[in-house]
Amino acid sequence: MNFLRLAILLSTFIIIFFFKSAHPQILALNVFNYSTHETFIIHVQKPPKSTINMLTVEDYRNYHRSFLPTHTLASGEPRLIYSYHNAISGFAAKLTRDEAKAIEKVPGVLRADPDRALSLHTTHVNDFLGINHNSCFMRDTESAMGAIIGILDAGVLPTHPSFTDRGIAHPPPPGKWRGHCDFKPAMCNNKIVGAKSFNHAGKGLPFDFEGHGTHTASVAAGGIVKNADVLGNARGTAAGAAPRAHLAIYKVCHSGGCLASDVLAGIDQAIADGVDVISLSLGGPAIPFYDDAVAIGALAAIERGIFVSSSAGNSGPARSTVGNDAPWMLTAGASSMDRAILATVRLGNGEEFDGESSYQPIGFTSILLPIVYPGARGGSRVKTCSDGSLNRINVRGKIVLCHTGGTNTSIEKGAIVMRAGGVAMIVVNEEKRRCTVEAEAHVLPTAHVSTSAGGRIIAYLRTMRENPTAVILFKGTVYGNSPAPAVAAFSGRGPSAVNEGIMKPDIVGPGVNILAAWPFPVGPPVVEVGNVTTPTFNVVSGTSASAALLAGVAALLKISHPEWSPAEIKSALMTTADVLDRDGGPIADETLGAAGYLAAGAGQVNPTRANDPGLVYDIQPGDYVRYLCGLGYTDMQVSAISRRAVKCAVVDSMAAEDLNYPAVSVAMGTKMEKTVTRTVRNVCEEEAVYTAKIRAPEGVEASVYPEKLGFSEKNQSMSYNVYLSSGEVGGRRGSVGQGLITWVSNKHIVRSPLLVSFA
Repeated sequence: MNFLRLAILLSTFIIIFFFKSAHPQILALNVFNYSTHETFIIHVQKPPKSTINMLTVEDYRNYHRSFLPTHTLASGEPRLIYSYHNAISGFAAKLTRDEAKAIEKVPGVLRADPDRALSLHTTHVNDFLGINHNSCFMRDTESAMGAIIGILDAGVLPTHPSFTDRGIAHPPPPGKWRGHCDFKPAMCNNKIVGAKSFNHAGKGLPFDFEGHGTHTASVAAGGIVKNADVLGNARGTAAGAAPRAHLAIYKVCHSGGCLASDVLAGIDQAIADGVDVISLSLGGPAIPFYDDAVAIGALAAIERGIFVSSSAGNSGPARSTVGNDAPWMLTAGASSMDRAILATVRLGNGEEFDGESSYQPIGFTSILLPIVYPGARGGSRVKTCSDGSLNRINVRGKIVLCHTGGTNTSIEKGAIVMRAGGVAMIVVNEEKRRCTVEAEAHVLPTAHVSTSAGGRIIAYLRTMRENPTAVILFKGTVYGNSPAPAVAAFSGRGPSAVNEGIMKPDIVGPGVNILAAWPFPVGPPVVEVGNVTTPTFNVVSGTSASAALLAGVAALLKISHPEWSPAEIKSALMTTADVLDRDGGPIADETLGAAGYLAAGAGQVNPTRANDPGLVYDIQPGDYVRYLCGLGYTDMQVSAISRRAVKCAVVDSMAAEDLNYPAVSVAMGTKMEKTVTRTVRNVCEEEAVYTAKIRAPEGVEASVYPEKLGFSEKNQSMSYNVYLSSGEVGGRRGSVGQGLITWVSNKHIVRSPLLVSFA
């Protein structure tokens, strides 16, 4: 270290040293407090701008260590876990709660937050979206060749054929790539260009032992694999949304789940490595942004031009269950496709009910079998066939009816039924799941049916008390199912619990029964030879798959339009989304009624249209700071989120509804008027005139001025105002009225959802 750098760093340390001398209780806590040590994420002010570019990695670590009472615990274990350079200004360390409280009083410390546990949230997908590898869109975007997608998940199986760099051209990563592969050299290539594990509980390689990381990585950017299937079904050509993109794997989730400190470390590294897109298929319940380490890290990423795609969470369909709801992140909900892997239940009275299962056994009996419903005896454990609940019930040689829910997954329920002697299983959706049916790789012959179908089967069982019978008929893969797309029951719903001024989720994409790479065998313990597939693929459902797919689509747009900001890419995705299903009706939810914005966001992603949106809405990173001040956060909270000193009294605060978002969401009471302004940029090569059309939410009068926008050249920006007025009645308190703002030219249709929450 040269003398100047040393002097600057020492000047920083001297301030901290003298402060500690003035507050000896911080050091004393280490000697006298024997409380349990936990992981805390400490947000600190950045070193002076004059020094920051001259500090090495070790300089940063020393700077962060200087805030700690001691460098090691009594056991000799280092306190410092991570020293963050990009995602936040701060570090993660082992502290007791008393030590954390004491550190918060140190000058230069903004916050000390306890670590937070987070959770992890195909062949036909690209065809369903109209972007198979032979499409014009894929050719125009070169299938995202040269883009780097960072997957923050549970690792990957690097030897899976979905991650080979053979077959289609995969040139080396671009010169900006600064990452490293911790696998053996043979396991990384021009597809997987980087792989690293973040686990402060211990070291390890980024192998996937869960399946989730391998699945999401292949959904985003898996290569082309012909004749992919799961147990012989849904056969086709597997490919990720961006099959020629590079993958950078950051394992931040382990057998115990995901910790915010590990996720932050992954974001920190992804920024440093030079990724173009980050896929975050993980999260937790919505919390204020100053407590949300993932949201803070994502803001750091988008400020560097990195697009962040995140999952809406799988806690739907209840209201305000959406997660990852920061406006700078794309929040993706899950929708279904028109493909089904049919398993039909035929009852003894001849009635038939279609269900699904990706395990379609060869030669399963067509003879009616006795059927038993443990739930008839009452009790949630026996109703859901939980572990141990069938011990006193004779199910040997019978079909067993089990409900979803409880403590076991549907596949685990099958194993429980098998151990009890059952030969097959009917899985019935609990009430909230309604028509969202999953085609899982079960361990025994199974049909997963909807809530209504299950109700009729149970009614038959109650009618035929003595000897009810049934059989499961396996009919293979069919296409053209309706309605499609439909929003999945589990997909997180809006409005945001902490930020009602921004519509969330933003968009939906395929996330039900998505076939993609899997690291280990699936299905029954012994599979018929005809159904063996190598390598292994699996059908999985969740908003994780939707977020990964949107990350792939964003990579395609990034290659096609390198000048677009992350906000403009999000705008292109949202304003061109499909609002109708394949049959021309409104996109439905699990009840088969219209889904609405709080479930479907702007609609179903349409990648081809997103590549040519006509107009885009941009948001400058500085506007997010103004927006955070507008939320009423303190200076210290905004400074921690933005990683810079902020005084909201000086910043021109902005209401959430005034952020230049591609959707308008406002709160109104009776007899109120509001004006909201939006600015759009023409991204066409030619002049264009757009005419406004507006559909007002019920209980509100709405208009747009000017009614026409005339652009004379590309990249020209123009603004318009939306005028809203509620009468004496307005809408029902607590309800959300839904309207639509549409700008129409002779070539483009640009849609923006309009939501009014009635207080």
